[in-house]
Amino acid sequence: MTYSNLQIFTVELIGTFILVIFATGSIVYDAEFFDGQLGIPFAAVAPFIALLIGVYSFGKISLAHFNPAVTIGYYITGHISKIQIVYYFTAEIIGAILGSLFVLTFIGDKANLGANAPNYDFSIFVIFPVEVLASAMLMGVIFYVVYTKGLRGFSGVAIGGIVGLDILFLAFISGASMNPARALAPALLSGTFENLWIYWSAPYVGTTIVAFLFRKKFQAQRMANYE
Repeated sequence: MTYSNLQIFTVELIGTFILVIFATGSIVYDAEFFDGQLGIPFAAVAPFIALLIGVYSFGKISLAHFNPAVTIGYYITGHISKIQIVYYFTAEIIGAILGSLFVLTFIGDKANLGANAPNYDFSIFVIFPVEVLASAMLMGVIFYVVYTKGLRGFSGVAIGGIVGLDILFLAFISGASMNPARALAPALLSGTFENLWIYWSAPYVGTTIVAFLFRKKFQAQRMANYE
């Protein structure tokens, strides 16, 4: 079944909204009510749950990007058109901002609304490649799921799982955003812009590298389907 761009726009907005509430709201909730004691494990589980919801609810309609860097990856591999990039990007940014507004209204305003922040105990020459790596691993798992046509029903577990694992093991270095929209919204509403350049560059580098690696595989798969 083919879905319209309006349907894609709608589910991408809703999915990104849910993701940002869970991903940033968990950090703010921890800061507001537990003084940060729940820590990174709690921040890792929350987006895993959000992506379980989003992928299984909307994956068949929009491929469940919820992330502009992932959208660019899908464009490189030929899964979406140029005009669809506009629909995806607009939906993802609006959804993310609405998610941060929800967090601000109903959870609190601590921890810069959950804005990503790297650990400057490490050099930027470590932080940036780690964020590239986290984003590349996310894109790699997503493409593997798509290439295997849903990974036997475990698509949401795989995609949510890699995000959770990236946060669990890499957030203490780079912040592990992997998602420019998720990074933008809390930074915009809290006025915390100093680290935003990292999350509006490194994720695109990571997803672009992986997209070019997978592009020939998808082209061959499409050719096989036509034969």
